[in-house]
Amino acid sequence: MFELLTGTGLAASAGLNAYIPLLTMGVLARYTDLIDLPSGWAWLGDGWVLVILAALLAVEVVADKVPMLDHVNDVVQTVVRPTAGGLAFGAGSTAETVTVSDPGSFFGSHEWVPVATGVLIAFGVHLLKSAARPIINATTAGVGAPVASTAEDATSALVSVAAILLPVLVLLFLVGLLGFWFWFRRRRADRRRELEAARAAGFRV
Repeated sequence: MFELLTGTGLAASAGLNAYIPLLTMGVLARYTDLIDLPSGWAWLGDGWVLVILAALLAVEVVADKVPMLDHVNDVVQTVVRPTAGGLAFGAGSTAETVTVSDPGSFFGSHEWVPVATGVLIAFGVHLLKSAARPIINATTAGVGAPVASTAEDATSALVSVAAILLPVLVLLFLVGLLGFWFWFRRRRADRRRELEAARAAGFRV
C-alpha cells in the first residue's frame, strides 16, 4: 500500500512540476539514506543528472509565473510532465525508503505498470492545472499567475517529500485535489453562465 501511495504522490507532484519530484528523489538518494533507488533508476542520483534537473527546474519556475508565457509552458509540458510522472512513479514505487522495505513484492515483474500508472496520474493533474490557470489569470488580470505557480511548486515539493517519508499524507493531498476539481468545475460553469448573460444583455465580452 505504501508503495502505491509513494508512487502516486510523486507522479501527482510531477503533474504540477515535472522536475521537483525527480530532483527530490535524486538528491535524497545521493546524499541521504532516506531512499535507496533500484539499479534501473540509480541514474537519478548522478551528479550531472541533478545539475540538468536543477537547470530545467529553474527555467520552469520562471516561465510558469509569467502570464501568457505560462500557457505556452503548459503546452510544452503536456509531454514532459506525464513522462516525468511515469519516471517518478516507476522509481519511487520500486525504491526502498524509510517506509517501504520490500517494494518488489507489490508490483512483481510487471515493470511497465508503475510507469504507465505514473504517466496517467501526472497527465490528469497536468490537465487540471492547465485548465485552471487561464481562469485564474482572467479573474485576477494576470496577478494570480505567480501566486498560483508558487503554491503549485510548494505543493509539489511538500508532496514529493511526504511521498517518500510519510506516504499516508498523500491521501490528504488526493482529497484536496478532488475538492479542487469539484470547485473548478463549478467555477467554470459559473464563468460560462456569466459570459452567456453578458452576451444576452448585448455586451461584447
